[in-house]
Amino acid sequence: MFTHIRKSIVTLAVLMGLSTSLICLNAFAASPTGLDIMNRVDQLDDGNDQSSKAIYTLINRNNKQRIRHTVRFWKDYDGKKGFDSKMITFFESPALVKGTGFLSWSYEDDETDDDQWLYLPALKKERRIAASGKDNYFMGSDFTYDDMGDRKVDEDAHKLVKSEIYNGVDCYVVESTPKKKGMYSRRQTWVEKTKWLIQKVNYYDRKGRLLKTLNMQWQNVKGLWTWKRGEMRNHLTKHATLIDITAVRVNTGLKDRMFSVRTLKRGAKFK
Repeated sequence: MFTHIRKSIVTLAVLMGLSTSLICLNAFAASPTGLDIMNRVDQLDDGNDQSSKAIYTLINRNNKQRIRHTVRFWKDYDGKKGFDSKMITFFESPALVKGTGFLSWSYEDDETDDDQWLYLPALKKERRIAASGKDNYFMGSDFTYDDMGDRKVDEDAHKLVKSEIYNGVDCYVVESTPKKKGMYSRRQTWVEKTKWLIQKVNYYDRKGRLLKTLNMQWQNVKGLWTWKRGEMRNHLTKHATLIDITAVRVNTGLKDRMFSVRTLKRGAKFK
C-alpha cells in the first residue's frame, strides 16, 4: 500500500514537472524576450559566403540624386581564426569614386572592435578607420562606418516593448540599448514574427531624438534570405540613401585572399 502511495506521489511530481516545463515552453512561444528575438535574428542562415551588386542612390533634401554602383563580397567565418565575418566592397562608377574600396573584418570576440580600411585610388593608399571615426558617414551615405560593420547581439541590452503590424507584417518591436556609449542612445527594431527578418529600425541620437529610420526589403536566394533593398532616412538632415541589391550569389566558395588589404588596393571583378 505504501509502495503504491509512493509511486503515486512520484508520478504526480513527474507530471507536475512536465506541466511546469510545458507552461514555460508555451510562455516562451507566446512571448519571447527581447534577447531571444535578437538571437533568432542573428542565427538566421545567410550562407557561407555571398557576392552581389548594389546601386547606392543618395538623395538630398532638395531631392537631388547621386548614383553609386558597387560590388560586394562577404564571407562567414563562424569563429574560425577568431573571425565572425569579413566583407569587402568596391565602387565601380561614377569616375569620381571608381576604384574606391572598403574592407571590414568582424571578430568573434564581442570586446574586439571591427577592423576597417578605406582605399582611395587618388592617394593610392589605404586608410585604417580609427575607433573614433566609426561614427562618420560612409562615402556620403546615411550609413556610418559602424553601421557597415557586424554588430554583436551581446553589445546591447534588449527589451521586447510591444507587438505591432507594420506594412501588413506582424512584428515584435525590440528596444536595444548599447552597453557602451556610442552614436546611438538606443535602437528600436521591428522583427517579423514568422521569418525573423528585420523590417524596420529606428535609431535615436545621444539626445534621445529620432535620428534615422532604416526600412528593409528581402529576397530569397536558394533558400537564404538576403537584402533586396535598404532605405535609410536621416530625419534631421532630410537626406536619404537607397541601396538596391541585385545579382546575389551564395555559397560560391570565396577564398580568404579576397578579404585582404592587398585585394583592397588591387580591386576585384564580379564574375
